[in-house]
Amino acid sequence: MAGTHAENAHGAHGHDDHGHGQSGAGHATLGGYLTGFFLSIILTAIPFWIVMGDVFRSTSTAAVVLLVFAAVQIVVHMVYFLHMNSKSEGGWNMLAMIFTAVLVVITLAGSFWVMHHLNTNMMPGGAHDMQNMEGMRPAETPEPR
Repeated sequence: MAGTHAENAHGAHGHDDHGHGQSGAGHATLGGYLTGFFLSIILTAIPFWIVMGDVFRSTSTAAVVLLVFAAVQIVVHMVYFLHMNSKSEGGWNMLAMIFTAVLVVITLAGSFWVMHHLNTNMMPGGAHDMQNMEGMRPAETPEPR
């Protein structure tokens, strides 16, 4: 017989390769965790300073900058703590993450689009109603019968 079942499952030397070479997943090292930790601290402290220091005059600009920092921090967590890259699990992890991101973007964009159009077309007291109300004077209001 060429080898036992345990030898076939774990290689000819009786031990498995712990993911060396074939899976491509990153290994957890103290240096990798410390790098991720310090990047996370920096990517949290800068947005905190932006908000608390009132750095930008426009709140829209501040919101966009905060969203960019949030996206970068998501990537840092995925790379340094979840050890996701294009080679882990044969690329399926990355494909699942991209699919999830596309679904989230479609859902958020559609929700904002619907809310914007509901706000502009159905809210009482909008710009169209205000123009009609400005032309009316108290004397022109109809009397109830």
